[in-house]
Amino acid sequence: MPDVRTSVVETVRAYLSRARAAARIHQDGAKADLAATQARLERVRQAAAQRPARAAAERDRRLAELDARHTATLADLARRASLAGGMRAPGAAGEPWATWHPTPAARGEPPDLLRVGEIRIPRADAGRPRPRPGTFDTAPALVPLLDRGHVALVDNVQQGGDAVVASLLLRALGRTAHGQIDITGYDPERLGGGLAGFAPLAPAGLLTFVGPGGLTPLLDGLVDHIRRINETVLAGDYASLAEMAARTGRRPEPWRVAVLLGGDEPSRHERAQLDRILRTGAACGVHLIVRGIAVAEHETVEVIRVNGYRAEISGCGPLPVQLDPPPPAELVTATCRKIADRVSVGPAPAVFANLIPDAFWTEHSAAGLTAPVGDSPEGRPVDVTLADYPPHALIAGPSGTGKTNLIYAWMGALAARYSPEELAFYLLDFKEGVSFARFAPGRRDPSWLPHVRLVGVNVNTDREFGLALLRFLGRELRRRADAAKEHEVTKLSELRHEDPEGHWPRVVAVIDEFQILLTGRDALAQEAATLLEDLARRGRSQGIHLILASQDVSGIEALWGRPALVAQFTLRIALPKARRILHEANLAAETLPRHHAVVNADSGAPDANRVVRIPAASDRRVWSELQHKLWQDRPPWLGPPRLFDGDAVPRLASSPDFLALGPDVRDPVALLGESIDVQARSARLPLTRSPGRNLAVLGTRVDEACAVLAAAARSLARQHADGDARFSVACLDPDAAATAAALRADLPADTGWYDAEGLAALLPSIDPSLESGTARPHYLVVFAADAAAARLAVREGGRTGHEHLRRVLNTGPERRTHVLGWWRSVNRLRDDLGGTGSRTDAIGAWVALDVQGADLTGFFPQQGGPAWYPRPWRALYFDRARHRTPEVVIPYGLGG
Repeated sequence: MPDVRTSVVETVRAYLSRARAAARIHQDGAKADLAATQARLERVRQAAAQRPARAAAERDRRLAELDARHTATLADLARRASLAGGMRAPGAAGEPWATWHPTPAARGEPPDLLRVGEIRIPRADAGRPRPRPGTFDTAPALVPLLDRGHVALVDNVQQGGDAVVASLLLRALGRTAHGQIDITGYDPERLGGGLAGFAPLAPAGLLTFVGPGGLTPLLDGLVDHIRRINETVLAGDYASLAEMAARTGRRPEPWRVAVLLGGDEPSRHERAQLDRILRTGAACGVHLIVRGIAVAEHETVEVIRVNGYRAEISGCGPLPVQLDPPPPAELVTATCRKIADRVSVGPAPAVFANLIPDAFWTEHSAAGLTAPVGDSPEGRPVDVTLADYPPHALIAGPSGTGKTNLIYAWMGALAARYSPEELAFYLLDFKEGVSFARFAPGRRDPSWLPHVRLVGVNVNTDREFGLALLRFLGRELRRRADAAKEHEVTKLSELRHEDPEGHWPRVVAVIDEFQILLTGRDALAQEAATLLEDLARRGRSQGIHLILASQDVSGIEALWGRPALVAQFTLRIALPKARRILHEANLAAETLPRHHAVVNADSGAPDANRVVRIPAASDRRVWSELQHKLWQDRPPWLGPPRLFDGDAVPRLASSPDFLALGPDVRDPVALLGESIDVQARSARLPLTRSPGRNLAVLGTRVDEACAVLAAAARSLARQHADGDARFSVACLDPDAAATAAALRADLPADTGWYDAEGLAALLPSIDPSLESGTARPHYLVVFAADAAAARLAVREGGRTGHEHLRRVLNTGPERRTHVLGWWRSVNRLRDDLGGTGSRTDAIGAWVALDVQGADLTGFFPQQGGPAWYPRPWRALYFDRARHRTPEVVIPYGLGG
């Protein structure tokens, strides 16, 4: 039993022991939980005690952060505003009204932002996170308009909005070139009164008022204008007119600003058109200033909320703007009047430099010649072509409309593109002037245009020179046609392909005031018209092109009377007020402004019109720069052009034919004067051993007669060595004594000098009696031979002096004795030859000065005299052995 009890007791004790252990563990845990709870409670108590301080600190932190952000924003706005004001509102775009005046931007410079007022920016002091109340920094309040977008005004006070509109318009006008902004005003409530100060622009076409009910057509017109700009001006090459201007330096279209000042609520269609303009207008130079009409928000719209003279501008954020006062009314009116006056004078011409390519002489003329003559209204070059079609050009324009300037521009564009091996110019100006003289070397400028082969100036009285040019071109046409036949081709392009080594440039003959060549009903005009028609008809295929210019083509009978001739001139260029050159139903030239022309390649048909702005190419400085560049690059084989100046007196000493003369020639020639011809050549009289090789100079002009005889004698002396020829000079007119004495000094030392008595004694001594071929050449130069008539009438030794003279004239040339004489009238020469009815065969050549053509009948192998009307320092030369018709020559000057 004790063992059982003992076991139970031990079991109970063990159980109690475990229970006490568990209780202690539980008690220890409870104590720990209580300590943790107490600790947490303490922390909560502590946190609760600290919360107000932390909240205040957080609040202060957040406020400081907001202040910093606000200060940074204001500083950024200030920086941007100051930058814009300092760099993009120069001159008229931002000048105060007290000192304001127009300052148009330079060419190619983008438009500026426009000032409307002043931004007031709260000033932040150093070390102070927030601005001090009542302190400000200022900067100009600038609004983007031209090439940037549109402006919408929201205002409750009429006066403040008026100031903004007037400021924007006046500053835009003052900062752009005159005439570069077209304004349209829609003001149905005040009937244009809101833009009254700008009314002086209206007469010049720069301001148009649209009345009530005109909003729809106005918006439709602007949309159509935007469409045209996109299709024909930008044409996919540029994203905007601003980009085009930046890349090309040219702005082809003015800005169009429509000012919409209230009215009824826009219709659905009007609203749609407004939205289209807001989206696409700025790129095409179309801008809106809208007031009193709600417009949709768009990135291109600058909104100005006006409250009196205070405003908020969307581009300036929350910064307050103090609006500028309106510009003074007298300033607006005076400025607009000056702009209108300047525009009324006419638009400025295009720029000549725009016609010139970057690289010279890169084009080939085998198929034709193409070059611009100016700009289209859209700012694109207008190319003009001379080829098989159109082959020739007709230019017309009254005096002062720029005909010569147009020719310069066209020539410069062609010369820069085609080398002298591709293009040759022949230039002839019939009016009294030297328009083309600059293309030849001169005293001040030795350069010349390398493409020019001939320059004729002051030829208004020398129609013969125009005829000579046409004859030359006719010979060139035959030469090219013969070469084409040889190579079995028909056109220049084919000839150049078959004969690449040949020299076949395209020839362009420019004849200014060409109607003078065709004036009258004489043989010269008839031949000229016939040659013109042949060249016009056949020249196209051989690369010979004619450019005929005139102040008025309407009365040229020789032109319009030959339909086959005028039909070849399919390229017509009409300057302002030109008559008849275009089709009778084509009146485009009537409304052309200055510096413009109508280019029409379809014989003047209205549908073929192209309006072009012609650059100022006639300025000598502008042209000389181009000419010098081309001249320096000229081929080494190319010499200067032939210059024929109808007012200049040629000099024997500088004549190429005189310089080429030398001794030991078989048949000497006497040079009588300069021929009126394309090539610089002398009128030559061969003095062969043939009957009639004598010369008679006829007329009363002492200087001209002396000049002809002196040139003939000097040129003959140059062809004989000393002692190889005999010269005898007889001077029977005191007025010719000085010239005769100067001539004798230039002849061989043994030259004889005779008066009337001496001549009477000389003639019997040279009366041909020597055997043929034994005598040396003998030249008898007689000044005023008719003055010795009384002395030669005396009979001595069975014969009179006249009989000796006739024997010398008739048989002397066969024995190398030639008479070069001056008779002061035709009848006096006849008397010396034996009287009326006597033969004139002994005078094989004559030079007529102030002698009418009818008086020369007896010396002309045909019935009737030549069509000759004397004019100063011109002579009519006829050699019956060489001429079919007489030729006009210019005597060489007495100074050599």
